[in-house]
Amino acid sequence: MSETKNPFPDLFDSLSVEEKMKMLETMIRIRTFETHVEELFMNKKIFGFVHLYIGEEAIATGVMANLRVDDYITSTHRGHGHAIAKGANTSRMMAELFGRKTGYCKGKGGSMHIADFSIGMLGANGVVGGGFNIAVGAALSSQIKKTDQVAVCFFGDGASNRGTFHEALNLASIWKLPVLFVNENNQYASTTPVSYAVSAQHVADRAKGYGIEGYTVDGNNVTEVYDAAAYLIGKAREGKGPALLECLTYRVKGHFVGDPERYRTREEVKKMIDERDPIKLYKNRLLEEGLTNEAGIAKLYDQAELEIQAAIDFAEASPFPDPQEALDDLFSFSPMEFPEVQQ
Repeated sequence: MSETKNPFPDLFDSLSVEEKMKMLETMIRIRTFETHVEELFMNKKIFGFVHLYIGEEAIATGVMANLRVDDYITSTHRGHGHAIAKGANTSRMMAELFGRKTGYCKGKGGSMHIADFSIGMLGANGVVGGGFNIAVGAALSSQIKKTDQVAVCFFGDGASNRGTFHEALNLASIWKLPVLFVNENNQYASTTPVSYAVSAQHVADRAKGYGIEGYTVDGNNVTEVYDAAAYLIGKAREGKGPALLECLTYRVKGHFVGDPERYRTREEVKKMIDERDPIKLYKNRLLEEGLTNEAGIAKLYDQAELEIQAAIDFAEASPFPDPQEALDDLFSFSPMEFPEVQQ
């Protein structure tokens, strides 16, 4: 079973007002980005599939608030929120979604493959469960180099049923690697409810099988996510090995933009929006504690709107990649193996 009593110290209360407001700012920036992306996709300005992070902003924000720039993360097909919270440039992200040359992957990767190695963002991934072993490899590199970098692997409830999940947890446990596995349990793996697809009561229960700590927290409560991540990332950074953190949340939008959502009712979705919206919950806490006011919150929304509109303008003004560049960056040749490349 996952741990029944979470041992996390209340570190959130020790944060400064600026740090607490920064977390709200991050959540609002993610929501604003995703809201515009949905509209742009529906207006046929964005290519390929798009999977939105709306309703899950507290997880990326709470976890990433405990990471340094040189720490690593691996993401999922629903990765825009992870990228923004880790520090990715929203203009380059938007350009990538528009298929433009100025995008993170030069317009050839799209929504599911955004990466920025300079901030430790090792990539979103179109393969379900594709980030597990990449994160373990990054954590192994940190251990070998004797740095105190940590790797965080984000994954969904559906990915917890993939073989890579078990391979990664097993190896990370054996070698006590500095990696935190963060399960974003948003209740649905595409159209399949977690109650049907996961045999355990909680995804975190599976940690026991690999001799590591596993905990379940409210993924829509950014303060709870922050405290849990602070505790577990701190232990990993000290060389005490990996852990599994399950964050219970809800995917407000469909699996992808345009999903008919026949597997759930509109009443279910509305109830979650009304009662469990992570931004609304966090705003109310900050207001109740007197740390901000409605004007201060409105300013954050205005700033986010200006930022994302500037990102859209940048994307629309950027060129498409040249057709002759289609195969660029696909191959890396070693001069030792292919000396003719040097000629």
